[in-house]
Amino acid sequence: MLREFVEKKHYLFAKEAPDWKEAIRMSCRSLEADGTIEANYKEDIITCVEKHGPYIVIMPNVAMPHSQENAVGVNKTAIGFMKLEKAVSFDPSDPEKDAQLFFTLASCNPEQHLDNMMKLSDMLMNEELVKELEKAKTPEDLLKIQEQYLD
Repeated sequence: MLREFVEKKHYLFAKEAPDWKEAIRMSCRSLEADGTIEANYKEDIITCVEKHGPYIVIMPNVAMPHSQENAVGVNKTAIGFMKLEKAVSFDPSDPEKDAQLFFTLASCNPEQHLDNMMKLSDMLMNEELVKELEKAKTPEDLLKIQEQYLD
């Protein structure tokens, strides 16, 4: 999965985001750049978070921005990765809702989407791998982590 982020250029490493909304927009950039998603999709995700709360923060320090399956503006099923040096807060009263690692989901194929979710879940269950991702600074780091933990 990490190799796929690098091969498809579906990654972004950034220092910080001014707020969670901009973090979501930033996390969509690599998917938008190759036409996987269209510009409206990131705003749809933001609207969902405003409506339902920070449901996308799936564990401390990890967010999975997404909208509903078959969302308007999704042209391919893929995941984009973003790592911020400084975590962004989705709820200032709850530090468990801060996120530094973003796995942005785009889904138009239910089978591929479920497969992606299972791979991502398996990967995130490995605490050491998550710690390594928190230290990653380059696409080469992602490839090293892939080799070390996932090959």
